[in-house]
Amino acid sequence: MDARQGRQNHAVLTLAQAHFQKGKYAEAEELYSAYIGQCACAGSAGQAPGSKCSPEDLATAYNNRGQIKYFRVDFYEAMDDYTSAIEVQPTFEVPYYNRGLILYRLGYFDDALEDFKKVLNLNPEFQDATLSLRQTILDKEEKQKKKLLK
Repeated sequence: MDARQGRQNHAVLTLAQAHFQKGKYAEAEELYSAYIGQCACAGSAGQAPGSKCSPEDLATAYNNRGQIKYFRVDFYEAMDDYTSAIEVQPTFEVPYYNRGLILYRLGYFDDALEDFKKVLNLNPEFQDATLSLRQTILDKEEKQKKKLLK
């Protein structure tokens, strides 16, 4: 990928972010997908995957596209994007948190607990993750009590 393509990629990402912030999710999703595809093409053209696409930007694109899918209640597709964001940048705590929320909502408490713990290992000050971890523990215990009573 040459410098011009790198600037074009960054412009696509910037425009996607602007649409996302304005709540224009269909447009943002299309642009995030284009950015992710451009980064993947750079990797398949013999360059390092994500070449000219910083891991931070690529992870953000996956995470934000996942948020759009979450808003549509496409939970499994959203989790795929969050997982891709984590694979690109394992130290980015937000996709762990987002994936944990979905796992919690689907009743996969053990998996949600793991994601929330990972968030707090990466960023101990992430208050929403602290609250989500506590609630997940309580709900898991409640679910176990109900099973014992049956």
